[in-house]
Amino acid sequence: MYSPSPPPVTANTNPYVYMNHQPVLSSGQYVPRTQSSALGGMGMPTPSAGAAAGVSSSSAGASSYTHSPALSGMAPNRFGNGSMGWMQRQQQTSHFPGHYGSSSMSSLPQSVNHSVSSAGMTPSSPNYAGMNSPHGVPLMKTAMSPAGQHTTHTASASMSTFANSSPEWQQQIMCAEISRQSFAPHHHARAAALAARSSVNNGQDPKKGIQLPTGVVANGLSFPFKGSEDAGRSADDQQVMSPSKSAGLRTKSSNSDDDTDKTWSIIDMGGLKLKNIGDQVFRYTFLTSLFINHNNLTSISPAVVQLRNLTVLDASGNQLVMIPPELGMLTELRALFLFDNQLTVLPPELGTLYQLEMLGVEGNPLQDNLMDVIKQDGTQALIAFLRDSCPVPVPPPEREWITLDADVPAAASEEESSKNTFAVLSYNVLCEKYATVQMYGYTPSWALAWDYRKEFILQEIISYAPDICCLQELEMGQYEEYFEPKLKQNDYESIFWPKTRARTMREDERRHVDGCATFFNSRVYQLVDKQVIEFNQIALQRPDFKKTEDIFNRVMTKDNIAAVAMLEHRATGAKLLVANCHMHWDPEFRDVKLVQSAMLLEQLDLAGNRFAKMAPQVTPSDGIKPPTYANGKQIPTIVCGDFNSSPDSGVYEFMSQGSAPPDHEDFMNHTYGMYTSEGPRHEYSLRSAYNSIGELPCTNHTPGFRGAIDYIWYTSNTLAVSGLLGEVDSNYLSRVVGFPNAHFPSDHICILAEFKIKPPSTGESSR
Repeated sequence: MYSPSPPPVTANTNPYVYMNHQPVLSSGQYVPRTQSSALGGMGMPTPSAGAAAGVSSSSAGASSYTHSPALSGMAPNRFGNGSMGWMQRQQQTSHFPGHYGSSSMSSLPQSVNHSVSSAGMTPSSPNYAGMNSPHGVPLMKTAMSPAGQHTTHTASASMSTFANSSPEWQQQIMCAEISRQSFAPHHHARAAALAARSSVNNGQDPKKGIQLPTGVVANGLSFPFKGSEDAGRSADDQQVMSPSKSAGLRTKSSNSDDDTDKTWSIIDMGGLKLKNIGDQVFRYTFLTSLFINHNNLTSISPAVVQLRNLTVLDASGNQLVMIPPELGMLTELRALFLFDNQLTVLPPELGTLYQLEMLGVEGNPLQDNLMDVIKQDGTQALIAFLRDSCPVPVPPPEREWITLDADVPAAASEEESSKNTFAVLSYNVLCEKYATVQMYGYTPSWALAWDYRKEFILQEIISYAPDICCLQELEMGQYEEYFEPKLKQNDYESIFWPKTRARTMREDERRHVDGCATFFNSRVYQLVDKQVIEFNQIALQRPDFKKTEDIFNRVMTKDNIAAVAMLEHRATGAKLLVANCHMHWDPEFRDVKLVQSAMLLEQLDLAGNRFAKMAPQVTPSDGIKPPTYANGKQIPTIVCGDFNSSPDSGVYEFMSQGSAPPDHEDFMNHTYGMYTSEGPRHEYSLRSAYNSIGELPCTNHTPGFRGAIDYIWYTSNTLAVSGLLGEVDSNYLSRVVGFPNAHFPSDHICILAEFKIKPPSTGESSR
């Protein structure tokens, strides 16, 4: 049975794996040189005993992405037929002759070309004919480059063209020249082996492998990546600016592999004149770099989509006439080298490669419009062009409505049943301020625009028609100007509070602060009272918190809130307590989330007891006597929102179990009074609505994170779940990088549950 796990590697090896000049079958027999092999002779065991070194019997298949409807106006939504015209996209092939090895491919002037060669940007293996050890002998002569020499006249003209090029295109040309001199078999692996020996001689710990400098893609092929210090710094800035976004930082991704024990992560199959590469190579999902340059490949298998950790892919010097759209799913890519192929077009799906810093296309007969963009403005401009011109993909199937058998006595009539049934929708809508190109570079600009997204969100709410609608991350200005008046036309009344920081801001600034809004059907419910829970202010009022530094350094600096609505049913007089919350987002503050959840339940207990003592505000129809409640725990209660916590977190454990140990790992050894001395507790019998079928695979989907962090909690002694809105189609999710996109207007999806009220005699008063 094939296993993608890498073999053990000894201490003095490097993270590269490369093929020998003489491929070997798994049986030990040599493969004739006329038979190209992708895996035979690699420094690893073959995938299976019966596999012939991983060479595919047929050429790599064309892309499986055969459906991309053309965009006509705005994209359709999930509630009706779209107005788009649909058409099949045909794969385009090139009739241009190959450029590989022709003198015209050398775009640099002769003097620049010489300087590149003398700088050591060539294969460097002590065991390779014509090359040297690290003792100072020249590694390769300039004449060995497949890019031939220019005449003096051509060099002068090229020098003028080079000098007049944009800095981005000059960098492109330099990288292309270096790539052309990396045509020897296993060039990058041999160079890395030489670097490893030098590192060991310099006292570097061989057990740590090769420590390449920041920004080095391969030997000589390097440029400053933003992915090291600068990326870390910018990520911190973005986190502060966008507190509710995941970007892989909200919590550890449940679908990420822990590959820290891998001793190699790079495969070099360059310069072997391979015609095909077996799909077995793409099952090494931990790979970060793959070099398949200077072969005879005409296509790349769509199976490359499995290499989600890939940061560098070099397919230069082949005969590629197309590349698979699936490459757009490899969002970790920083460098994609396609120099000297026969590409005339690029799939627009590459527009999702928002972290790509170098797209090497020099030496390809690309269409003029694509070449002009990258020549003038560089890689990121071309990626943005592809992203915004990409046809809208096929929309997902409608989310299934799942009907459950509620554990309640049958109603005497359908009318009575409807009076005791209500639906709750919870939705983090991604406010306009946080939806920046920097955070969501994979989303087309038109789909990221608030004008498009707010219409989509409104249509979702109206389509699902919940009795209670809880929105998080809604700006005050958007609530007052758009959602409140629009939903009022559909018989919704509402309450809203912005986050605590709005208190100290000017009116114009306050309008851009996000908060929590709760809408309710005014034909069914009447608002009796409302309350805001400001967690940092509540913390100040607790005597046991006043002596802990962690409260001031960690909890007080977070301005998250919860909005509480106390409602009465107009027909029955039954009370309903609804809490809408948005917890802190950062996984480095798991302790704060747990503290906020504990304070929420404490305040909800106080509000519920106060609500239970209130006299009825409505007079039920038909002489029905409204129910009475001895305490708040007998009132049907809903707690919903964005908890920014996965099902294996301390927050989920506390909410569902009613307590958390004082030494819970999510407290991270911080001190929070009685919470860390005795452990937080609550007396509500809370359950997650989706727990009855298993939590959704994801309520938040971005390139860096996919998982469930939004919940609708209910008191199981007073309520029973009778229906749920199902998950997003898994096949659709496998084809999209993340949300928002044309079909989902937020990085979260809405969750919706239907409840039936249990008769008072069947419910317990508390846990």
